[in-house]
Amino acid sequence: MAESPPLRWLYLDLNSYFASVEQQLNPAIRGRPVVVAPVDTDSTSAIAASYEAKAYGIRTGTKIWEAKALCRDLIIVPGRHEDYVRFHHRIIAEVERHVPVTAVCSIDEVACRLLDNENGIDEVTALAARIKAGIRAHVGECLTSSIGVAPNRLLAKIAADMQKPDGLTILPAATLHERLCTLKLSDIPGVGRNMEKRLAAAGVVTMERLLSLDEREARLAWGSVWGTRLHWLLKGEEVAEIPTVSRSIGHSHVLGPEKRSPDRARLVARRLTAKAATRLRRAERRTGQMVLAVKAEGERGEKGAKWAHGTRLPQVMDTVTLLAALDRLWDRMLGEFPGRRFIQVAVTLGELVEADALQLHLFDGGAALGEHDETRRLALSRAMDKVNQRFGRDAVTLGHDAAGASRSSGPRIAFTRIPELAEFRE
Repeated sequence: MAESPPLRWLYLDLNSYFASVEQQLNPAIRGRPVVVAPVDTDSTSAIAASYEAKAYGIRTGTKIWEAKALCRDLIIVPGRHEDYVRFHHRIIAEVERHVPVTAVCSIDEVACRLLDNENGIDEVTALAARIKAGIRAHVGECLTSSIGVAPNRLLAKIAADMQKPDGLTILPAATLHERLCTLKLSDIPGVGRNMEKRLAAAGVVTMERLLSLDEREARLAWGSVWGTRLHWLLKGEEVAEIPTVSRSIGHSHVLGPEKRSPDRARLVARRLTAKAATRLRRAERRTGQMVLAVKAEGERGEKGAKWAHGTRLPQVMDTVTLLAALDRLWDRMLGEFPGRRFIQVAVTLGELVEADALQLHLFDGGAALGEHDETRRLALSRAMDKVNQRFGRDAVTLGHDAAGASRSSGPRIAFTRIPELAEFRE
């Protein structure tokens, strides 16, 4: 008889992280309904909600005007993303005092692989208690977390979601099937409405039915090799992670009312492009494509119109060339999308390659690319990086006055990407 998989992973998920940091920083709003918003306008959406706000039905993604209607005492605070990153690093350091952090999964989630002397139920219960107490004592009393422990990382993440806030859920192999059958298919990370529809078409509408599939049936139901991987993961087996490579660098920004005119929105788009260019150079990558996307205002209750187009680039990494490409795209957008006010802009650099992988021109060995000019533009960009890193964001910029755009377009946190603290000086 095969030996049951041991408890190998601890997964920590911070509860209502952004809102909890705000409550930690401001004692006056502790215990009160709080949402964090990207800008101070009713047309934007909440990017975080405290548990007191969630009690009114307010969630991440709820429109601010709707949230105000649900809770008249709601407190709305603008996001302070540098603080969220600083607290993140303090939390990582605290967890490391108790157990090595194997993977930082997002701004508010970490995974830790357990050693043989740490993976008994009594041992992991005591370990989880020490981690929680350490965060409260050394980082902040408002920062609670839910912890899941299971035979593999996916199951530990699922377990962490099973008891919130401030929970601890352990899924030993002996009770794994029984506990999983109490969940919905949407409790599996990555299973959204479209995947639920696909699984339903294959006759899978419950977790119990999913767990009954054999390896071949799981792959067919999922329509990809992920079905095979999930089949074994849900049984508690460990499956090697598939390495991922970043294929794009980008930034987006929700615009406040004062930034929504074409000219002001353009300044923000240029600022986002400059930020992406700095990240590109820090990563020693070149880009072969730029995509500009914008969303225009709509009437209340109606979705705004969207526009998105890209342009090819000759594998560059300097700010001058990228800003020129952005300006061409912006002019094209205004020609096709006239008379609009904008509520969101996004710039993405794609087709990334290593900086030393520059392809030479097919016929003239690269002369058509203006190698000398490109070298000078790149030297200028790197010099600007150094000045801004030393003296602060926009100590030196190119072209348009970026002061207003800079104040509204500092680093923002996608939950899957944590900005480096250096980015808050760019």
